[in-house]
Amino acid sequence: MSVLGTRTRLGYSLGSFVTGAFGTVPGLLLLPYLTDTLAVPAAAAGAIVLLPKAWDVVFNPVAGRLSDADLVRRGSRVRSLVLGGLALAVTFAALFAHPGFGGVGADSAYVVAVFFLCATAFAFFQVPFNALPAELTDGYHERTRLTTWRIAVLALAILTSGAVAPAIANGVGGVGGYRIMGLFVAALIVLGTVAVVVGIRGARVGRPKQPTPTWRELLSTMRRWRSFRLLLGVYFVQALGVATLLAAVSYVARYVLGDADLQPLLFAGFVGPALLVMPLWDRVGRSGGKLTGFRVATVALAAALFGLAFARMLPTAPVFVLVALAGVGYAGIQVFPLALLPDLITEEEHRTGEARAGVTAGVWTAAEALGLALGPSLFGLVLSFGGYVSSTDAAAAQPESAVSAITFGFSVVPAMLVLLGLPLLRRTFFGSERGRGGGHGEGATSAGNGDDGGDEEGTEQVVGA
Repeated sequence: MSVLGTRTRLGYSLGSFVTGAFGTVPGLLLLPYLTDTLAVPAAAAGAIVLLPKAWDVVFNPVAGRLSDADLVRRGSRVRSLVLGGLALAVTFAALFAHPGFGGVGADSAYVVAVFFLCATAFAFFQVPFNALPAELTDGYHERTRLTTWRIAVLALAILTSGAVAPAIANGVGGVGGYRIMGLFVAALIVLGTVAVVVGIRGARVGRPKQPTPTWRELLSTMRRWRSFRLLLGVYFVQALGVATLLAAVSYVARYVLGDADLQPLLFAGFVGPALLVMPLWDRVGRSGGKLTGFRVATVALAAALFGLAFARMLPTAPVFVLVALAGVGYAGIQVFPLALLPDLITEEEHRTGEARAGVTAGVWTAAEALGLALGPSLFGLVLSFGGYVSSTDAAAAQPESAVSAITFGFSVVPAMLVLLGLPLLRRTFFGSERGRGGGHGEGATSAGNGDDGGDEEGTEQVVGA
């Protein structure tokens, strides 16, 4: 088993400032930016948020294949990380720059085009970033430890970007506030890119295998790879639920709680617990198994979200308690699928003798991106059904039906989506895969189980050397 040093663990985890910022801020602010600054109708704004992200479904697997090929040729995924991260910073700042073409249609087209560029740049960073845990260590529990570090830093990144970005946008106000916010988030992305590249430099990884020879072979692998497909399904529906919730935060603060200044606190209350409970989820994963921890976290998150359906009738303090409890569950559903993914990749690479980390991470991030994109779009539809009134005035009065729709989209809708993952979790690791994992009892994690898997001594190389 390869045990990672603190520098590698921390450096890799700091890359979450890139994924956290881009995964959070557009879902949190792009919909309000479109509806309340550009006066785009809610349903159309939801489609604008969705379309560029849908591109990831097609492109991310391509980015994964390119990353695998680059690893074989250069012995490193660093080039893709650097180019993707820096390009993302530039395009993100441009996304909220709002050049002001003088019409809703032209301004909307600008947002769509730049968001496409953002999504493409992000793929070149996120795909190799997600592929690295399968290569940095072959230890079953070490991967859980690395993931808990990563998610803890991700929580900090989400808090920083998700709480500060709305504060900047709302504090400055108008188009100028969004422009300054875009520059702030771009700076976070640059810092995260530099940190992960420096952190993994010199780390040992297994010898790179040859990439998948053809797309037909990749498709054949995905058809046979039942455990991966079902775990991916869980991750997708839960990402969709979380994205729907995050898209509602701004609206809940303004129209359900009646105070726009509560938006950063709501967001911090949901994400902040991850900084405190990561050691708890790590212990749950070690004692009861990753799958058990995943199930417990799923139920905890859904229960808290159903409680938030009564947010309009509750005082503010109990609402924040429920938000914090939801945050504890959210932390768990982030850790366990990402801790299981490297185990699945390693098992498949042992079976085929070919590289799977990049293309698998590409498919994984494509599903995640689609879920994150569909969330704001789904919430936009909920707003539309509730009769939400789009306006250039962020404080415009809303009908009672719109406020009810906001509450429903913040609580019941994401809770039901999160719970949809439970049946898939039962199927993923029980059935044909049961018992392959040895002493841990989690079949799809056979590679690396017991901390004794992995390549033989001498089959390592240096990342970024």
